[in-house]
Amino acid sequence: MKKENSKDPSRVEEMRSEYDFSRMKVAVRGKYYKEYRAGHRVEIHKADGTTSVQYFKLEDGAVMLEPDVRKYFPNSESVNKVLRSLIEIIPSKRRG
Repeated sequence: MKKENSKDPSRVEEMRSEYDFSRMKVAVRGKYYKEYRAGHRVEIHKADGTTSVQYFKLEDGAVMLEPDVRKYFPNSESVNKVLRSLIEIIPSKRRG
């Protein structure tokens, strides 16, 4: 008897009845934005029983792009190129 392959992408399953998401709170976009910008720490628990702690904070000047914008500007170079071209068309009275 052949075992059923659970990784088959053509296989579609219905949500099981025991999973009830009806009482879940509505998702809020950007709920943790301020906390993320302030920085966060990650604890890495290693197999030998030790714990390593790493701190992450966005650098000054860092900008978070929305997913729809990221499709067109996948890296810093592409964003900077477009912004520099926009700077060129801004009237000189507004600059500086």
